[in-house]
Amino acid sequence: MSIMSQGTVSMREPVCLIENDKDGTLRVLPQAVEILKQIDQLVVVVAVVGLYRTGKSYLMNRLAGKRNGFALGSTIQSKTKGIWMWCVPHPKKPKHTLVLLDTEGLGDVEKGDTKNDNWVFSLAVLLSSTLVYNSIGTIDNDALQRLHYVTELTEHIKVKSRAGDEDESTEFMRFFPSFVWAVRDFTLELVHDGKQITADQYLEKALTLKTGHGKQTVQYNLPRDCLRNYFPTRKCFVFDRPASAEKMKRMDELSDEDLEPSFVEQAGHFCNHIMSETKTKTMKGGYSMTGRMLGNLTKMYVDAICSGQIPCLENAVVALAQIENSNAVAAAVKSYKEEMASWVVFPTETQEELSDIHGAVEKNAVKIFMDLCFKDEDQKYQLELMNQLQTEYEAVCEKNVVESKKACESIIRQTFEPLERNIASGEYMSAGGYQQYRKELQNCIKNYDSAAGKGIKNEESLKEYLAKTESIGQAIMTADQSLTDAQRKEQENLARIEAIERESRASEEQRKIAEKQLMDQERTFQENMKQLEKKMEEDRKNAAVEFNTVMNSKLQEQQALLKQGFDERAKLMQEEINSLKREKDENESPSFFSNILDTVGQAATMFLPGIIPKVAGMGISAFSRLFRK
Repeated sequence: MSIMSQGTVSMREPVCLIENDKDGTLRVLPQAVEILKQIDQLVVVVAVVGLYRTGKSYLMNRLAGKRNGFALGSTIQSKTKGIWMWCVPHPKKPKHTLVLLDTEGLGDVEKGDTKNDNWVFSLAVLLSSTLVYNSIGTIDNDALQRLHYVTELTEHIKVKSRAGDEDESTEFMRFFPSFVWAVRDFTLELVHDGKQITADQYLEKALTLKTGHGKQTVQYNLPRDCLRNYFPTRKCFVFDRPASAEKMKRMDELSDEDLEPSFVEQAGHFCNHIMSETKTKTMKGGYSMTGRMLGNLTKMYVDAICSGQIPCLENAVVALAQIENSNAVAAAVKSYKEEMASWVVFPTETQEELSDIHGAVEKNAVKIFMDLCFKDEDQKYQLELMNQLQTEYEAVCEKNVVESKKACESIIRQTFEPLERNIASGEYMSAGGYQQYRKELQNCIKNYDSAAGKGIKNEESLKEYLAKTESIGQAIMTADQSLTDAQRKEQENLARIEAIERESRASEEQRKIAEKQLMDQERTFQENMKQLEKKMEEDRKNAAVEFNTVMNSKLQEQQALLKQGFDERAKLMQEEINSLKREKDENESPSFFSNILDTVGQAATMFLPGIIPKVAGMGISAFSRLFRK
């Protein structure tokens, strides 16, 4: 395996992702999860399932662009145990990783106990964005009855933690993968009623329902109903026999030239469809998944199965969101701290200089968080990020103050050292000494003012130093017998005026620092709201894609039911469609988004007091209005 700089990996060969022990215990292999954790890219996941010894692994090797990799085997013994994984850069989708999952053969007589077949099938459904079902021969009633695993999915997958009255098929369709039926060694002609038909039409005709309510009819319709109602899209490919029986014993050694041309062409069409049409793996709500998320999700599902529970999609998404959002906060804060340490040279000359760096670095940190987070209910994690970044910024500001004071004190020591030396030697304790002291004091102040690198505590540091030496100047004035009372009074007034001016400049310096920090808080809020708005718009579009996919599938199924005479079932489906429309309208309503923004604004005022005067009133309302346009 090689790690690539674009946030993905390229594996030289497959590894076992989920091991199926001899005693039937499923176990996630840590080394496989570690590989997935290195994939920050979005993933496209293709899983293949089917009876053992039907050539599943060959198709997966073709998708990987290799002749071998997944074990093919040439005997009646199943070679693949559990679920094996192969991750490669996606050849057609930039910044995506293709994850191929090859499952152990279903119905393996050597296992004796077939209870794990259902779990393997269910995990393939849960983890993939396209599920390839591989079979041999034809799609007839026997073939569909052998696909009983799909009829038992409701016993092995739970959508919500609490059961409700909503139609389960609608919920399943939101997260189930696309379904592709690959029929191997197909010997029939694709002809119906004397007319040529496509492989897709062949599949749809095989899925035609029978009317009636008898036990045999219900049993006949059950797998067909499940395929029609659980999977959002269906596709079929038929393959000729690839080579002679003798050659097929060494399939992993054969090149395309050794295979039947028609099979090679069919395999090419299959691979092109999978590469072009398989979508990014998503969770319910349309949230896209990275390799790291896929690894965490796999472990959650297998842990649930091993503990005797039924994998629950709702619980898994919530748990995954907690992990990912916590990681998103940590990654954003880490980026902020590293960039600030890299860019800030203490002390900064002005607060504005530090503020500008903070603004740019914070913007990038918030983007990192937004790119990684999902399903952040009540913006809990975004508020946590805002709080942590504000705390980090305050610490940086405090360090800037400390370093500025150190710099100022150092410059003061250097600048005023000659003056202090003269004072210590009694240089000014004579007639005319006060005027000499005042002249040299002003020169020192001038030199201090012109010195660079003092930072934001320039005026305050000077004020504090001169305040400490005020009594010295008073003593020198008293000792200077050449001064008249009027001159002393004049010098005292002058010193008082200078002290007041210094106090004013120091206060103005602190006022500007505080004002800039409050403006930074408002900018922080505005930046977070801007990126949250963008994130919510993306989430809204992704959710709309999910809704539309399910809606279109339901509408197509409704039309098919009407054509086949199932008027009552078509009517019930209309109720499902209407419910979907209501849910979509509710999720896209302006009030839904404005309420989120208002909630964030109110919560943020707890640690961003600077946003109270303008943002908490006008600002939030302005953002809310964006969603009413």
